Amino acid sequence: MRIQLLPSTFDTAQRASVEQRLTCFLIDECVCVDAGSIALGLDDTQRARVRDIIITHAHIDHIATLPIFIDDIAASLKEPIRVHATVEVIETLERDILNDTIYPRFSRLRGDHCFLMEYVPIAPYQHFKVGHLSFCAVPVNHTVPTVGFIVSDSQRTIAFSADTAETDEFWRVINDCKQMNAVIIETSFPNLMHELACVSKHLTPALLASEMRKLEHREADVLTVHLKAAFRETLVDELMALNLPRLSVMEPGRTYEW
Repeated sequence: MRIQLLPSTFDTAQRASVEQRLTCFLIDECVCVDAGSIALGLDDTQRARVRDIIITHAHIDHIATLPIFIDDIAASLKEPIRVHATVEVIETLERDILNDTIYPRFSRLRGDHCFLMEYVPIAPYQHFKVGHLSFCAVPVNHTVPTVGFIVSDSQRTIAFSADTAETDEFWRVINDCKQMNAVIIETSFPNLMHELACVSKHLTPALLASEMRKLEHREADVLTVHLKAAFRETLVDELMALNLPRLSVMEPGRTYEW
């Protein structure tokens, strides 16, 4: 399985910036989890292939460029963009974003060959297929309804925490898996901002260390994401100071393979 954290920005030489302000993961060049930077980070070949987007929750950094992505490729669509999300997320997108005020209701607009977008409702704990990949949504602990995902291609299994504070159910589901090759988990605020992290339901490096004790798959790689750009250097230092085996900070633009 190949996974890329899409870049949020590029430098003048078109190299991916290490700073992550938007969240979007590309899996096997054909499926995206979240859509924060989907219109910015995909190249032309990837843009032509991605037709399925799985959304963890409706915060803007996870959906920011979804409307622009659909707008960009609308004229070339032979099949609709499928947005897989919980009922709560779909309702939020329809009410607050794709509402004919902020942006068009793409699910009601038809191009030459098809409707531009369709919603595919998903429910926690129910497995669903997207191409060759199997997904299972797991509720996590955030300020709005949010799910993480367990993703498998029948040979490798990866877990995405989405945005979360301390949680137990996510780890229970992970530990019940026969194998776990990698866990991609957020760490948003440095340790000195513990109170803000708790109020906004995010993790700090210290909280991450506590969460890692719940992981029984000791062979799994652990990659941290969602580092707030203003505190990135401090966060990297604090994460590396944990000296946790197999822990690293995920690099935007780099392709990871398991």
